[in-house]
Amino acid sequence: MIRTVAETASTNADMIALAASGAEEGLWLRAERQTAGRGRQGKAWDSPRGNLYASTIVRLRPGGPPAATLAMVAAVALEEVVRTVLPGGDLTIKWPNDLLLGGAKLSGILLERAGDAVVIGIGVNLAHHPEGLPRPVTSLAAHGAPIGPEPFLEMLADSFARWLERWRGEGIAPVRRWWIERAHPKGTALTANLPDGGAVEGLFDGLDEDGALVLRLADGSTRVIHAADVFLI
Repeated sequence: MIRTVAETASTNADMIALAASGAEEGLWLRAERQTAGRGRQGKAWDSPRGNLYASTIVRLRPGGPPAATLAMVAAVALEEVVRTVLPGGDLTIKWPNDLLLGGAKLSGILLERAGDAVVIGIGVNLAHHPEGLPRPVTSLAAHGAPIGPEPFLEMLADSFARWLERWRGEGIAPVRRWWIERAHPKGTALTANLPDGGAVEGLFDGLDEDGALVLRLADGSTRVIHAADVFLI
């Protein structure tokens, strides 16, 4: 089920409130515009009309895969849809869940826990992308693939439901495998800016069994990163 509102502060904030009031899994909330959209680590998310701003809810079940790995489910579902809209596009998944198009950021995914629910917010630059940022950013329209948020979300909701079913039935392994096949190749140089303000540079060496980033350092050792803002060097 998809609900659409003309404007709200944040679809994630609204969905957290809906989750607390008993909203069922499978609900999607889309806003034509957000006034206080946010990304990972509290960053603002520019929200002009024409792009996708949507959130959904997943109810956790006993014995299920780790909740944090839902970020990978969202990433592979989103990559699948964008690849359908833009066949042959230079798409790459960057840890933890960014989708790059031609090396520029196309989308963002934000997970927030609310009791037994995980709220997953997804923003995709369909028609517009911000200028003047320290990292390259792009949109589907800039690559000659215009699509409205309504049909895009219908495709995304379907893809996400299928991947969620696999995640529940088969565990994280097939999701992780798909993610790695569509990520930047092993050996890609990365910088991980850590939550404590530190930074680690290394080469991408895959993911551990729970989806954490594995970096190979200059001395040949490896370091597992569970939370960071990652940049290609």
